[in-house]
Amino acid sequence: MKKDHIVKILLAVFLVLVSVNSYAQEHSEPLNQDEEHAEAKGHGAVDTKEEIKEYIDHHLQDSHYFNFLSDGETGEHYGFPLPVVFYDFDNGFKAFSASKFHHGEELVEIDGQHYALYNSRIFKTDATGTITYDEDGMPANERPLDLSPTKSVIAMLVVSLIMFFMFKSLATSYKKKDLPGGFGRVLEPLVIYVRDDIAKPNIGPNYRKYMGFLLTVFFFIWILNLVGLTPLGINVTGNIAVTFSFALITFIIVQFSGNKHYWKHIFWMPGVPVPMKIVLMPIEVLGMFTKPFALMIRLFANMTAGHVVLMSLLGLIVVFESWIAGPAFFGFTLFISVIELLVAFLQAYIFTLLSALYIGMAVEEHDHHPKDHSYDIPVI
Repeated sequence: MKKDHIVKILLAVFLVLVSVNSYAQEHSEPLNQDEEHAEAKGHGAVDTKEEIKEYIDHHLQDSHYFNFLSDGETGEHYGFPLPVVFYDFDNGFKAFSASKFHHGEELVEIDGQHYALYNSRIFKTDATGTITYDEDGMPANERPLDLSPTKSVIAMLVVSLIMFFMFKSLATSYKKKDLPGGFGRVLEPLVIYVRDDIAKPNIGPNYRKYMGFLLTVFFFIWILNLVGLTPLGINVTGNIAVTFSFALITFIIVQFSGNKHYWKHIFWMPGVPVPMKIVLMPIEVLGMFTKPFALMIRLFANMTAGHVVLMSLLGLIVVFESWIAGPAFFGFTLFISVIELLVAFLQAYIFTLLSALYIGMAVEEHDHHPKDHSYDIPVI
């Protein structure tokens, strides 16, 4: 028998077995089901969707635990707890291991005070762990000032160390020879790209002063975005507090770098009638704050949306429980993951580009001398 005939027979047998299995799953229950059983099945579907929603929320939130793997059936978590450090306004500083919370299932008693971990936040409570809610459904219990190194903080510290050793190695290699060696050959084109395509065209001749910041923010955001795509459950750039900090640093640098022409264009726009100057002044002042706000929201929204889409597609595999939908959604998840690799770089590039653009607007000189067109922004 020819080889291609054997392949066709095996394929036909596989299709028959799959069809029989699918038919058996569809008709394994009696046709005349009572309403009580149908209702129970419906509740099971709802429970599954709620579990998926909670899993996505847990993935997006910060945590006092660094989990590598969780077993949904046994409830076991594989990882390690992080230190919990907070300031209770009534009892001072407290420090202990997050393992005492047992992933929010147990209370911690210190000096007669009880503390509960609820939605990754620490609340003061009573001996029974009561959580009260306000009119908006938010926990109303008193919260101590949490200073704990969460998994996002640990991730940022690790990325900072990685960047330090990367650029330390690159700087050391330049002292020995003109061309870097090893991993420096990968870093050098990226550094030149940030310098020639982002800093110079947007800032101008004074670009060197801001290269340290631009390189730091570009590589820091990019590496954090890549770490967020790993199965470790770290979503640093999807935390609006982190993106707010990035945008705040850019805002401070822009304002302290602004020259007299920058401030004059904000508070007393030259070349326009006085009534228009009065109208434009509050608009320009508002623009000072909307620019960093746009930086904050753009990075936060894009990275959060990417995580939600990926986790939702994986959740649909569990919801449909189909041999057709499973591979289809899994393949689509892989495709979106590849797109997210591009988005991780693109968001770091956009944040750095806009930061350089805002700095360039603040340091631009307005004079009547011939302009050096080598720093012009290219027309798109």
